[in-house]
This record gives sequence, C-alpha cells and structure tokens, in this order.
Amino acid sequence: MIRMKKLLLLACLALPCTAHAQTVTFTTEDYAPFNYREGKEIKGATVEQVEKVMAAIGVDYTIEIMPWARAFSLARTAPMTCVFATAHNGARDPLFKWVEPLLIDRNILITRKGSGVTAGNLDEAKKYTVGTQREDYTETILKEKGFTKLDVASDFNATLRKLLGGRIDMMPISELYFEKLKADQPVEMVTVLSAQPMGIACEKNFPDDLRARMQAALDKLIADGDQKQIFLKYGMNLSE
Repeated sequence: MIRMKKLLLLACLALPCTAHAQTVTFTTEDYAPFNYREGKEIKGATVEQVEKVMAAIGVDYTIEIMPWARAFSLARTAPMTCVFATAHNGARDPLFKWVEPLLIDRNILITRKGSGVTAGNLDEAKKYTVGTQREDYTETILKEKGFTKLDVASDFNATLRKLLGGRIDMMPISELYFEKLKADQPVEMVTVLSAQPMGIACEKNFPDDLRARMQAALDKLIADGDQKQIFLKYGMNLSE
C-alpha cells in the first residue's frame, strides 16, 4: 500500500493530475442568444466558446442555467466554479479570476415601440422607471449613474415581459442582442448606458495554472477567427 501511494505521488509529480483532474462547474443565465436552453440542450454564442475552450484543454466541465443572482453567488463562493458572461468592471475585478473577453459589448437602454419614452442622454432617462435583473451588473451601473426608479426582477425574460407589457418604461440590454431582438419584438433603442468587456469569472481560489490554460485557449479562439464566426452563426455582427 505504501509503495502504491509513492507511485501515485510520483505520477502526480510528473503529470497535471491536481486541479486538472477536477470538474469545472460553469453557471450562467437564460439570456439568448448568448446562453439559453433549447429542449435539454444548453446553447448560445458564449456557451459555444466555453465548450471550445474546455475541449481544447481537455478538462471536464458542466454548464448549468439558473437565475443570474444565484449563478453569480455560486461563482463567488463555490470552489472550481465560474460564471459567464460576466461584465468585468472595477467593482467586480477583485472578486474573481478572469478569462476574457467572450465579447466586448455596449449596453443600451431600450423601450417598447409606441411607448412615447424619449431620452437624448442618461440624465433625461432618469425620470423613467427602468427594469433590470437582481445582482446583474446593470443594476450596479444604473445605481452608480443616479437612477432611482428601478424595478428589479429575477431574470432577463421577466424584465422583458414587463417592458412589453408596459409595466416599466425602459430596460438595459446588450447592443448585440438588441440587433437580434428587434427583429422579433416591438422594441427600439433610447440611449447608450455603458460599454464593457464580458468574460468568464471564476472563484478566487480557482487554480492559476488552469485559468492560464483557459485564457490561452480563448486567445487562440479569437486569433483564429473562430469567436467571430460563432457570433455570426447566432446572427450577431461584431464588426466595429
């Protein structure tokens, strides 16, 4: 038995069998076309990037869809857990270890067509009721920019239903997603809210060597043009 333990120890010294033998848990929300469930399958433009990154480095993983507040909280507290796609800002920077960018995005404020809501800038927008999701980074941005009439829902789809039903005046949304959404829903842009990189945010004790391998795989995905092709597949154009 002692001899077997020594052999296992020597094997682990020679091979990456510490963190890499573990399973990485990814959490995300239902936010098509970036991450969403279609039947039993989890799909989306950021989901495909995560899948390709993990396949490239040969590490086991799972992806779970849940309300954003829970997804974000688990990545802050649960070992070997990462949440995506997470806006990387000053407040969040020290909370996680980062792999990025899954995309560079602007957030805009939108309203439903025919609502009569108009605002040439953020100061003019503050008189309206704006909906967002609990623990979403847009909730923080809105508060930082002085918005006080906030309606906070559990997830993106609940906020969108409120907007279309006239229960809120505006909501923040990814500009990339808006380009797809407006083809199916009666919505229009009001003004720009913010711009930020979106990435994979991992629990603070996440292994540094594993994070580095994930980053290198994502860097290659971007350099090879695969990231752009993924977004084009989902109807999003990343050109400036």
